[in-house]
Amino acid sequence: MDRSPPLPTDGELRLLRVLWERGPSTVREVHQALPAGESGYTTVLKLLQIMHGKGLVIRDESSRTHVYAAAVLPEATQRALVTDLIDRAFGGSAQSLVMQALSPQVSSRQDLDRIRALLEELERREAEGEAE
Repeated sequence: MDRSPPLPTDGELRLLRVLWERGPSTVREVHQALPAGESGYTTVLKLLQIMHGKGLVIRDESSRTHVYAAAVLPEATQRALVTDLIDRAFGGSAQSLVMQALSPQVSSRQDLDRIRALLEELERREAEGEAE
């Protein structure tokens, strides 16, 4: 049985990004890190409480002011979101996602060079694994 936290909503993801960047933070600190007017203090508080219930954040209640920290790693969250996108938008085809992402109007020359280097690194690792 998979016990990983659910995928974060867009609002939850914005708060997770703050926590990933800043580290453990109070509600006020998270609120202040958001663009002005994006969310009210009570909205941030309520979202963090909901996220705590979902297992997306942990809460340190040892002091009067609760401190929240991300309970999920950015890479794991990104991987889960991409997997969900592949399933929902591309019928489970990672190749279709990659082809769409690499379309000329989306990718810069620099992006393509980085992707090419990543593919070469993956192929090198695979070849080394087969040689063992």
